[in-house]
Amino acid sequence: MKILRSRLYDREMQRRQAEQAEREGKKMDNSWGSQIRSYVLHPYRLVKDHRTGAEVGDSARVLDGGIDPFIEAWLKGQMAAPGQDDLAL
Repeated sequence: MKILRSRLYDREMQRRQAEQAEREGKKMDNSWGSQIRSYVLHPYRLVKDHRTGAEVGDSARVLDGGIDPFIEAWLKGQMAAPGQDDLAL
């Protein structure tokens, strides 16, 4: 019984490690230059989403939470290329 229990425990641990490795493999690199958006507040105002290419000239609205143009651009991109991984949020 102890041998069976230890084998079941090992199998469960391998399954969990495989799931974690799969999740870790989907993460994006978090190095310099891999930012999602750029905010330019001076001398002109612009917010650019680097994933979708969407740009908004009203940075104050974006900073107040108005990110709908970026969400819509991302959704349009997902509709144009179905089946792509959506972890690039």
